[in-house]
Amino acid sequence: MNRKLTAGLALAAAGVLGLAGCSGSGDDAASEGGSEGQSYSIGVLQLVQHPALDAATEGFQQAFEDAGVEVDWDIQNANGEQATAVTIAQNFSSSDLDMVLAVATPAAQASAQAITNVPVLFTAVTDAVSAELVESNDAPGGNVTGTSDAAPIGDQLDLLAEIVPDAKKIGIVYSSGEVNSEVQVKAAKEAAEERGMEIVESTVTTANDIAQSAESLGDVDAIYVPTDNTVVSGIASLIQVAEAKQIPVIGAESGTVEGGAIATLGIDYTKLGIQTGEMALKILQDGGDPATTPVEFSKEFTYVVNEGAAERMGVTVPEEILAQAELVE
Repeated sequence: MNRKLTAGLALAAAGVLGLAGCSGSGDDAASEGGSEGQSYSIGVLQLVQHPALDAATEGFQQAFEDAGVEVDWDIQNANGEQATAVTIAQNFSSSDLDMVLAVATPAAQASAQAITNVPVLFTAVTDAVSAELVESNDAPGGNVTGTSDAAPIGDQLDLLAEIVPDAKKIGIVYSSGEVNSEVQVKAAKEAAEERGMEIVESTVTTANDIAQSAESLGDVDAIYVPTDNTVVSGIASLIQVAEAKQIPVIGAESGTVEGGAIATLGIDYTKLGIQTGEMALKILQDGGDPATTPVEFSKEFTYVVNEGAAERMGVTVPEEILAQAELVE
């Protein structure tokens, strides 16, 4: 995406931006209880472009639009490169921004490390404590807080069992470099054991490894795709292998289903982004302190089904699931 939408609004009083009270040009209006004339400058660091992360960013922006708050956006995409994320975060730290949004765990880690003078909101982060972004979900303790995209992995394995009743060996391909994915694989193993299933795992370093890694899973009954940014951004490679070998694929979120997986009971990332934006507004307009603003979790999950993918992978989605699902192609 790499779009930079800065319009160059001058923030006359930007100066030093305190955490408890940002110096956006809307401060005067906010203190008067009105919204007229409010405007802020916000940097967005998105790790990589794929449907889920794009939706989270767009939802965040929508929250400000819905509130009638003007924002000078500086949106940057690290193209999946951690070194690029670090560079963007360092550039943000020396810019006159009121806030930074970090989208996905590696982007949040880079931002938290480099930016200490303004609030950093994150979204699409599975476990903020394990990623060392916050001291605890209830009391983050610093200038960083946001929303988690922790998926209902047990419920998703139940969905898999409804679609593939005899599935016992479940393959997972994930990036060994993403804390986000390590947390999910651990949770999947625990949930699978409770259901008499076994997780077979294979790791990748880059998206170029996905096809080979999927092949190396061997004789598995189904594949579960967590919210792994590397794998999701290259999901077509995994789907190609799965369709060729007639292995059903279940995703952790709707973007993966749109990319060719059969189904999910997952997060709506647009709504998660909106939820994050509403947290940001409370910090910017009401003087909320990130240190005492708890990490929030997704409030609802939705069935999403790709019937074409089910047909190509040789399975039938039960009618009771279809009746509740959003259908995608």
